[in-house]
Amino acid sequence: MSTAILTGPPVAGSPLEADLRTLGFDVRTANDAASAAELLAAVPAQERVAVVDPRFVGHLHALRLALTDPRYPAAAVPGALTAQPAARAALARAFGRIPVGAGTAHLTDVLTDTLTESLDRDETGLHRVELGSLVATVALTPAQREDAREAVAAVDDEAVRLRTAVKSRDGFFTTYCISPYSRYLARWCARRGLTPNQVTTASLLTALIAAGCAATGTRGGFIAAGFLLLFSFVLDCTDGQLARYSLQYSTMGAWLDATFDRAKEYAYYAGLALGAARGGDDVWALALGAMVLMTCRHVVDFSFNEANHDATANTSPTAALSGKLDSVGWTVWVRRMIVLPIGERWAMIAVLTAFTTPRIVFYALLIGCALAACYTTAGRVLRSLTRRARRTDRAAQALADLADSGPLAELIAGRARGRGRTGSFLAPVMAFLSAAVLLVWVIFQDDPTSWLTVGVAVCSALLAGAAVARPLKGALDWLVPPFFRAGEYVTILVLAARTDVPGALPAAYGLVAAVAYHHYDTVYRIRGGTGAPPRWLVRATGGHEGRILVITVLAAALSPSGFTIALTALAVALALLVLIESIRFWVSSQAPAVHDEGEPA
Repeated sequence: MSTAILTGPPVAGSPLEADLRTLGFDVRTANDAASAAELLAAVPAQERVAVVDPRFVGHLHALRLALTDPRYPAAAVPGALTAQPAARAALARAFGRIPVGAGTAHLTDVLTDTLTESLDRDETGLHRVELGSLVATVALTPAQREDAREAVAAVDDEAVRLRTAVKSRDGFFTTYCISPYSRYLARWCARRGLTPNQVTTASLLTALIAAGCAATGTRGGFIAAGFLLLFSFVLDCTDGQLARYSLQYSTMGAWLDATFDRAKEYAYYAGLALGAARGGDDVWALALGAMVLMTCRHVVDFSFNEANHDATANTSPTAALSGKLDSVGWTVWVRRMIVLPIGERWAMIAVLTAFTTPRIVFYALLIGCALAACYTTAGRVLRSLTRRARRTDRAAQALADLADSGPLAELIAGRARGRGRTGSFLAPVMAFLSAAVLLVWVIFQDDPTSWLTVGVAVCSALLAGAAVARPLKGALDWLVPPFFRAGEYVTILVLAARTDVPGALPAAYGLVAAVAYHHYDTVYRIRGGTGAPPRWLVRATGGHEGRILVITVLAAALSPSGFTIALTALAVALALLVLIESIRFWVSSQAPAVHDEGEPA
């Protein structure tokens, strides 16, 4: 139970106490600032505390946004503020700063405003809620109270709550084909006590059932798979809308929300490949290629955003042109659809699954995602080259973490440190050569499963170490992690395909999925502000260059069937290692209670 302290002149007939109890607060009253401070001290340290002026007039949802959102240590609207345990000490200090005696009545007349200003100065991470059309005010006179009540009656806060439950920026398909009714499904779930985590889990289970239907290889199975995939996406939208509607953000929800989308999509690819195999068509290489392309696309997005979101002097003519295009309504939707976000992508996959074959699904997916990747990457390269941005140490560290360099690259980087110039194009060039040298060899060599390939892998590791020897603050240094991902994933794909043994590509699929999970986990930890996974985990997994070296050695030393078994064992070992550590982190108290509100994936 949270505690709300009403401090100020009482107002007869006000529904405020009932509203606070509806929000789960135990309401207590105080006559003045001193007695309110005493009540605050008596509340257990692990509880949330709200301070509310009894003369508050406003929408219930305005109070909900200010007093119950778990993402902020402190939050406020006019007349009401809250402090979670992390900000309780700052609130106590704010009470202690309030002077007493003659000439100080203006500071306690609206005590909540004085406390809010004090918390803001204390840099406690105070969140001032953007109310939009919602009303929140302190009515000091009967006339002001009457005006405020009329303003409240003029706005339907439930309609506002439903509207704001939908992500502010989303794809065309999601915005116009899913969200108009999924928001009502979210409200239905909220009224029945369902949590976002339960809806997220239901979405995952639905997608896994869809993958199972696709794996049957029958036309009826494919039709059912397409329908269930779309329904899974509806639930996927609903869980976030439910979280925003009821403000049920949690650390576990952040982890589920961050990882289940990829798990659903990649499990569905596997189901399609299994279904095709039942019909005599081997499309595992296409399924793995689709997963590699999708993951590399996301790494490009993540790296670019991390490199630039806190850069200074961060402007460019290309960005200005993009801003102008955003003012023309239809171009916004065209540009969002071009990148084939998750809504459009899943709709395309579902329809093609129902009416065509898995091979056609993967061809369409690969072509569409390749065009989208070219469009977004080219635009970001142009922006980076025309910017005069100064990138921060935090951004450089984020890129280094996303690079996922292991002990071998660290050793090489240590020896190469001091050579080259920070901010030059040396890092992306070295990263590109690291991937290109290896990929050209394994793709065009007649027998890539030889000891010569191990030597090429060592050369690739040397180049990779040189790429991360200096802080990644250059204009195009955000390309370093995507180059490393492409080099590692495609190498695994090609070596498995060239063994020409049944089971090699499915084993490679499992291995890439395990490694990709580790990379996505790294991204969402950085986004949550908690930093990358611990270095012991990165070293234990070998880093990208270490894994490449191990895989090339296994390919050279073992028979094709032995290599397949080794890939399977490696996939299982890596999956267990990264999953156990990831689950430990995301259910711990240090995990961030955030949900993805950014661009559609």
